[in-house]
Order: sequence, then C-alpha cells, then structure tokens
Amino acid sequence: MTQTLLVTNDDGIDSYFLRVLVEALQKAGYATRVAAPMGEQSWISRALSRRRDVNLADYKGLGDIAWAIDGTPTDCVNIALGHLLPEKPAAVVSGINLGHNTSLPYILSSGTVAGALEGAFWGLPALAFSMELPRERLQEIRHTHGKVEGDLDKSLLCAAARAAEFVRERLAQPHADPAPIVHNINFPAITTTVTPVVHTQPAQMKLGSLFARESPATFSFRYMDQAGADPSPEADYNAVMRGCISHSILNYSFLGA
Repeated sequence: MTQTLLVTNDDGIDSYFLRVLVEALQKAGYATRVAAPMGEQSWISRALSRRRDVNLADYKGLGDIAWAIDGTPTDCVNIALGHLLPEKPAAVVSGINLGHNTSLPYILSSGTVAGALEGAFWGLPALAFSMELPRERLQEIRHTHGKVEGDLDKSLLCAAARAAEFVRERLAQPHADPAPIVHNINFPAITTTVTPVVHTQPAQMKLGSLFARESPATFSFRYMDQAGADPSPEADYNAVMRGCISHSILNYSFLGA
C-alpha cells in the first residue's frame, strides 16, 4: 500500500528546493500532498494566523495534489491535517530549506522546523530538511526561488534523494512514542551519496542583534551567520561545516525538564 506524505516548507510553494524534494519522495514510491505557503515565510517560527482569514488555492504541477495557502507553515500543516486530508498521512516532511537550520536560536526561529513540529503535535513522524548554501550566493538563490545549476544542483538532487532515505528509515521504525519529536536534518552545500551522517545536538550559540539601525527610529532585519561558536564536535553547525550531514532529534517534551 502506498504511503502518503504531507509536505510543506517556509520558502514558499514556488521554491525549486521544495519541488526537488517532492519529486524525490515520489520517485521513492510515496504519494505526496503538498500544503505550502503562497510566499516566503522564513523566520516565522510557529506563528499562526489568528487575526485574519487564511485562503487556499489549488496548485497544479507539483506532486500528486498541492495547495498554496496564504499563511505560515504551521497554518499550512494544521489546515491540511484538519480539513484537507481525508486520512492522516504517514509523516509530515518539511523543506528543503534554503540555508541551514542549525543551533538553538535558528531552530526555534525556523518556519521549516515549525512546519514539521505541527505534524509532531498531531502524533505523526516529522522530519525537517535544510541545506547549507554558500553565504555569498544566498540572496541570489532566494531571488530565483531556489533555482540552482551545476554542482549545486547536483548536490541538491543528491540531498533530496538522501532525504527520501531518511523518511524511509523513519517510517520503518515503530512510532509508539507520544512525545513530539522532530528529526532535524541539515545537508552541507556539497552533498553526495557517501556524505557521512553525524548524530548531533543543537549548537549552543549566542547571537547579537539581528537588526541594523537605519535611522534613529528605524531598524531592519539582517541575516546574521552563526556567532559565539560552540566548540563541541557534536554540535550540528560544526558537523555541517565539516561537510557532514547533521541529524538532530529534537524532543520537545524535554523543554520543561
């Protein structure tokens, strides 16, 4: 029996990285249902659209069935699970994000991770995938909705195939743990079929301000790369920078410990 996956992201439904992931999941034999934001919803974390209506439109040419939703990744997954899918999917898969989602400040800010977390709160296996990109090309790649070429495209295709393997491995495991768990996987910019997987912990990073002062009363968001480096070799950021695939198991039931 074909298993169905719910797929989302935070870069928007037009993201090439999302398309490549969906195609890899289909190639691996899964049926896909995509519910993704109409536009970019990065850095939105687990935000919900409480004070406005959320609209939906069918989206053609992406997977088996796809919906574009003018909300956050959490909106997308919640609406899909609560209203669009007749049965629960086998898992919720989020990504592939443009850029890594490593270290606690970035993980807790990530719409990609939050989309997967919403699935975990419904008791489903949940996986979030992100890919490190060359810092100097990040804005260019964002402007092209993730369209990459050459070696970077080959790396992305390989990362998507490896993502499908992670999904298969996760679904082969018994899912009896009631805790909300997200498998957070980060691929290095150069990913191959033999890139090693390292089991990691979120890096403990300290960030300064994420805003630049434009005038005495105006501030604008600025992306800030990792700062206050965590020396631990088990840190997710360090693993990705070494050229490894980072796999962190985020168990949200520990937050109150």
